[in-house]
Amino acid sequence: MSINDLLAAGGVGGSGRVGATAFALVSLASVIIGGLAVRRVGAGRRRAPLALAVGVVGLVLSASHLALTTEGFGTGQGRAGAIVGVVLGLVGVGLGALALARSRRTA
Repeated sequence: MSINDLLAAGGVGGSGRVGATAFALVSLASVIIGGLAVRRVGAGRRRAPLALAVGVVGLVLSASHLALTTEGFGTGQGRAGAIVGVVLGLVGVGLGALALARSRRTA
């Protein structure tokens, strides 16, 4: 059994839905951190790079899980959760970039 077979069978972060859900939660955390940074609750300047980093991590992990799933929707491999993770990761990166641009403009 090759490494590709193992990754395709279990995905990057575990078996099916569990891995995709974990990656979607990482991406959701980036959206929350980015939203707080844009609202400037606390220190928006410190949260913006964090939202960018967490968003990129969630995006990459979700995209790799999506690329390694071999079946369609409804099979339990977490394809829909990976798509949600990719979308949330993109939103988190966007919010982090917006907050970073705002913090540099006012500094």
